[in-house]
Amino acid sequence: MSEDYSDILPKGAIFEMLPQGAYVKVSAVDPVTRLEVSIVGDRSARIDALKIIVLRKLARTVEKSRQSPGKVMKRRDDPPSGWDL
Repeated sequence: MSEDYSDILPKGAIFEMLPQGAYVKVSAVDPVTRLEVSIVGDRSARIDALKIIVLRKLARTVEKSRQSPGKVMKRRDDPPSGWDL
């Protein structure tokens, strides 16, 4: 079950996985809009399954931000300082 998000996420997504005990935090960032979402899943779950879930969440968030731009929190336009990441 492969879903195509190329119309919503034309440049793809950047993934980050941080294991924390029995869980793993999976984050995805859209490089165009700089929106970030994350999920927490079971560390024993398949990586592909976790990536699909966070990618769906990112696609929904990007789509929602297009429909109502004022409702989704955006990052500042200046470069990140390290504390922003």
